[in-house]
Amino acid sequence: MSLDTGTEALARLAEERVDHRFKGLPPDAEGLTVGELAAQRRNLFTDGFATPVLALSAERLEHNLALMESYTERHGLAFAPHGKTSMAPQLFHRQTGRGAWGITLAVPHQVRVARAFGTRRVFLANELVDAPALRWIAAELERDADFRFVCYVDSVRGVELMDAAQRGTARPVDVVVELAAGEGARTGVRTEAECAAVADAVAGTETLRLVGVAGYEGEVTEADPDRVRAYLRRLVALAVGFDQAGRFMGLTEIVVSAGGSAWFDAVADVFAGIPELSAPVLKLLRSGAYVSHDDGRYRDVTPFNRVPEEGALEPAFRLWTQVVSRPSPEQAFTNAGKRDAAYDLDLPVAQVIRRAGTERPATGVSVTGLSDQHAWLRTGPGADLEVGDWVGLGLSHPCTSFDKWQLIPVAEADGTVVDYIRTFF
Repeated sequence: MSLDTGTEALARLAEERVDHRFKGLPPDAEGLTVGELAAQRRNLFTDGFATPVLALSAERLEHNLALMESYTERHGLAFAPHGKTSMAPQLFHRQTGRGAWGITLAVPHQVRVARAFGTRRVFLANELVDAPALRWIAAELERDADFRFVCYVDSVRGVELMDAAQRGTARPVDVVVELAAGEGARTGVRTEAECAAVADAVAGTETLRLVGVAGYEGEVTEADPDRVRAYLRRLVALAVGFDQAGRFMGLTEIVVSAGGSAWFDAVADVFAGIPELSAPVLKLLRSGAYVSHDDGRYRDVTPFNRVPEEGALEPAFRLWTQVVSRPSPEQAFTNAGKRDAAYDLDLPVAQVIRRAGTERPATGVSVTGLSDQHAWLRTGPGADLEVGDWVGLGLSHPCTSFDKWQLIPVAEADGTVVDYIRTFF
């Protein structure tokens, strides 16, 4: 996939026709291209958008992109934000344009999406043993000399399956040994001795090349700063031990990777202490939720709460929904539910109410539950809420917010929609 082809694929997104597939867009926009609709710069609140509609803040999106660019530069980290969060090639392009080394992904389909839009560097933060997917990866590596692909391994059996699927391929697949974040964690090798056995298995193939180590500190049991740093120090020690044993001989770069969205400050601290190895170290951070941030889980756990002098991410999502029923003074229902809003970590939060062009805080209004297509609201004695009002909801967990919307308006502070983000889940 050449860069020109990727750019062309991004440009073609603007040629897609607006129709019934895309929730929340103005019904009278049917048949327009996305580019034509964007050029009209319609207002989210007054120019025909239907509820429910999810919007991204243009200003906050740009703020978050810039903040993580400066943060990773300041700490000497390469950055491969996790693309599973948005699965939006337009955002991948903006992330790499703001200094990201590449994009992290989780499953082969996501890699195919990224490659279709010109992503040149992919870190697959997962094991990959699916033979058809591996053969496709091999074909991509052979076709495009500029394509860099790295994935996890965590078992001798997995190495054997990868080797069998890749026999006869021109370029070896780069792999990193995944160190588990403790017993009971998700994937990953549990002990250093087992890590060595997996590395030995890789060395015994011609189809795979060991280029480093990786892990996910978000799986540390009862995580706190001390436990997380202890795990990250184990990961660094594993890399040092592998290097001293000659396992990275001949490499021009050694990969050491970690970093979700809750502990990247610990990753920055521990990775700053990686000693000089036999080749330069690519200190690869993978945090992905920053791009939209949120009003729930990641607002609470962001490392910027611990290091406020480094900046602050801003929640960029808001789900606009409309009151359709007010059956009692204590209860109201809006027309957005589980099909529209993330609910796996926290319920949405009622933030603002719009009526007749004015916006005010949603005082006395709280979300108590979601049905498939309704939000259940509790309204206190002072709540001023009527049928027809728009209620702006803050969401928790970006990964399960993006995946419910195929085309998301990007709106400026006054409601002017300046772009549309296409997702591919």
